[in-house]
Amino acid sequence: MQGTRAQQLGQGWSGACLLAALLLCFSLLPLHAQDYTPPQRAPHTVYVWPIPKGPQAQQNVCGRTNFQGKIYGGQMASSERWPWQASLLFRGSHICGAVLIDKNWVVSAAHCFQRSRKPSDYRILLGYNQLGSPTESSRQMTVNMLILHENYNKFYHQGNNIALIQLHKPVTYSSSIFPVCVPENTTKVPRDRSCWISGWGMLREDEFLPSPFPLQEAEVSVVDDKECEAFFQTPESATKYKAIKDDMICAGDINNGKSVCRGDSGGPLVCSLNGYWYVVGLAWWTTACLEPISSPNIFTKVAYFSNWIKKKKEETPDADPFLAPAEENATTLVGWRSFNTGTTLKPSICRALLSSQVLLLRSAWFQIL
Repeated sequence: MQGTRAQQLGQGWSGACLLAALLLCFSLLPLHAQDYTPPQRAPHTVYVWPIPKGPQAQQNVCGRTNFQGKIYGGQMASSERWPWQASLLFRGSHICGAVLIDKNWVVSAAHCFQRSRKPSDYRILLGYNQLGSPTESSRQMTVNMLILHENYNKFYHQGNNIALIQLHKPVTYSSSIFPVCVPENTTKVPRDRSCWISGWGMLREDEFLPSPFPLQEAEVSVVDDKECEAFFQTPESATKYKAIKDDMICAGDINNGKSVCRGDSGGPLVCSLNGYWYVVGLAWWTTACLEPISSPNIFTKVAYFSNWIKKKKEETPDADPFLAPAEENATTLVGWRSFNTGTTLKPSICRALLSSQVLLLRSAWFQIL
């Protein structure tokens, strides 16, 4: 955002007195961490919010954004609205969303790493609003370590679908790059709470997000587990199986046709709680994103993995900055890949791929449960 630059006051006593008076006035203005609106600033100025106080602040600042209060059926997100939103690149192409949770940690879905477990194959983009049009705030970060949950896909289909990504170097916080809060395992989301999904995925099953790939957003509501199960169970399985496991959470807006879509996997479901934004879920499954939307989306329930995230972060030493690769220029994206096939997709074949994915998932789900 272009800021207003200070004008030179000129020389002499009159200019000096005026400057002194202005500085005195500004020094008396109160600052409130809870409701402070970031001022306009010059292009190269880095702005960091005052550290919030209270139990919600955790130990590190998190969950603050210029917005307080197009994914399929969604709308374009304004710049700096979701400063924790990240893009996961595989060999130079966008494959999934991701979420910044600390200065050198990003979280995403474990199934986004089917093609490779080599950290050097991946990059994290931060501070982007349009993947095809980076700004001075945009950063391309190299990956030091991938930590997939040790029980991912072990006990049931796509169970424990979460991964931590450690960056080689910590990021510098600004209004464009800022972490979201991680909920505790006891955190509950009220049904009337404002929650949002965001990502650079497809607009619908057969429609790609057009260049320059602007970030999309949509407002959704958390759906009760029992209510959500009704969309995925047959009458025969309803009495035998629990479709929505403890590590899952459902959200969506069926009435208004809002849903995550292909390419949104691993991206955030965030909810505003006590004035801070928390990453409540990570996108990982939906039915085909066509009208009408037939079911809520299923997300990895981040609160369920709160202790796991803390443990992995505590037992993993920071990357040695002297061994980190040289900082890379923020890339300009021209497309994205399917994490299932590893090849750049064409709209004409997306319908078959998505439909087969839905059928395979439903089949595997009901067989394994």
